[in-house]
Amino acid sequence: MLGVRETLDAAALRQWGDLCVDRLSEHRDEINALNVFPVADSDTGTNLLITMRAAMDAAAVPDGAAPADPLTAMARAATAGACGNSGIILSQVLRGLSEAAGAAALTANTLRAALRRAAILVRESLSAPVDGTMLTVLEAAADRAADCAEDTLAAVATAAAEGAAKALGETPSQLGVLRAAGVVDAGARGLLVLLDALVQICTGRPPARPVYGRTDPRPARPARTASVVRECPVATVPGGPQYEVMYVIEATDRERIDALRAALAAIGDSVVVVGDGAATWSAHVHCADAGAAVEAGLAAGALRAIRIEGLVVDAAPAAGPADRGILAIATGPGAVRLFEDAGAVVLTGAVTADRLLDAIRAMPQREVLVLPNGALPAPDLVAIGVAARAARREVFMLPSLSMVQGLAALALHDSGSTAVDDALTMSQSSASTRWGAVRIAAERALTIVGTCAQGDGLGLVGHDVVVIDPEVRRAAGTLLDRMLGLGGELVTLLLGAAAPAGLADDLTAHITAEFPGVEVVIYDGGQAVDLVQIGVE
Repeated sequence: MLGVRETLDAAALRQWGDLCVDRLSEHRDEINALNVFPVADSDTGTNLLITMRAAMDAAAVPDGAAPADPLTAMARAATAGACGNSGIILSQVLRGLSEAAGAAALTANTLRAALRRAAILVRESLSAPVDGTMLTVLEAAADRAADCAEDTLAAVATAAAEGAAKALGETPSQLGVLRAAGVVDAGARGLLVLLDALVQICTGRPPARPVYGRTDPRPARPARTASVVRECPVATVPGGPQYEVMYVIEATDRERIDALRAALAAIGDSVVVVGDGAATWSAHVHCADAGAAVEAGLAAGALRAIRIEGLVVDAAPAAGPADRGILAIATGPGAVRLFEDAGAVVLTGAVTADRLLDAIRAMPQREVLVLPNGALPAPDLVAIGVAARAARREVFMLPSLSMVQGLAALALHDSGSTAVDDALTMSQSSASTRWGAVRIAAERALTIVGTCAQGDGLGLVGHDVVVIDPEVRRAAGTLLDRMLGLGGELVTLLLGAAAPAGLADDLTAHITAEFPGVEVVIYDGGQAVDLVQIGVE
């Protein structure tokens, strides 16, 4: 048969991943409309798409230097970047593929083993597995793959997809909430999209599927609000979970992870705790006490990427223009003006958790997007979000770790969009902006790249020193080389109050000579510590 592949090498697996992103994008609205379990928040399609995009970002490296083992890179990135219950389960499907195939080509036998391993991983990760869900359909796909009499990759992939399609159609009979709503399971529908994409890569032809819509006239419930780190009020889930809490755990072990899973199950439901096969884990829970969920994670290891989302599933959609404001933390008169000119209320000076909470409460809008810009640690921001949920206020803590990331987020603010779309777009813009800074060493100190002397120029990527040079301008040039070595189209230079004269011109000339075509934007920030903050987009 023309176009049939017997194996999928690294390049073909990346093609499959790209096709999964395309197909999930096409079916996102369909999947979102099916979403009634475990919470009717209409975001399963979006969560799967965001998770798969995170996986593919790790599988593709600039200049074609893609990893030889894309499945492992995809699995680890999906675990760390998973959104929602469905996204975490998707990460384990990728992990199953990774553990079965590794860096070798995917074959009929490794696909069988991968689906079985993925089903085992997902079942082990759930505190209370439920029939009629994504797990059920994954296990059916693994069963059909194992039973396939033919020993070709195309045949096994097709058998798995057909088994999943049959099991998907049976989900309403297994889960009452699906039957009452007249839908199939949303996450399982997303899984079928991935399996159908695999069939298309193997055979050259996509399977024909119906549009899985509702079989009754009742409309889907409105989507919940969402953000990267935030809390919001919940008025319409009486007696049930009120928040979705997710975070990534590192510096832990299996015993503490098992204890975390039990602790989360004691305070909420929809508990999933999964690993990437290395040293990183991702946790998900729906609960009424977000603080307790975070505390349980802190007891298990080091947390990052904390996300808290209010489950507002029955609230009526807002009418009229968005009642939304932006609060940004900034230092330096020039930077303050930049944020104010873009429409933000700016908090300056020494910012404490109490000051930020008071500023949020003083905002007149119901929806508040906060750009912390690295002024406070994530646990403090979580606590502030919990305290600020009073008075039916929605607070979106966006993941800006520096002022250049905050400016990148603010550039994509759209007050005419919904709060969830606005927060998501701004968060993605901030997170995709690599940032660094050049400073003068205040004293002799040991860094990860060696010992610096007082007065040395330091180049930082994020909060880590990566360049030490007695000459500040040379340190800045070396830092730019390292940051732009990973690619970039736009460089933002935010000059500090103590920036040497001519530094901006020197750096612009360096970028133009070494990285032709890269655009440079220069602002006078006037911040005290950083001679220059650098953002690369």
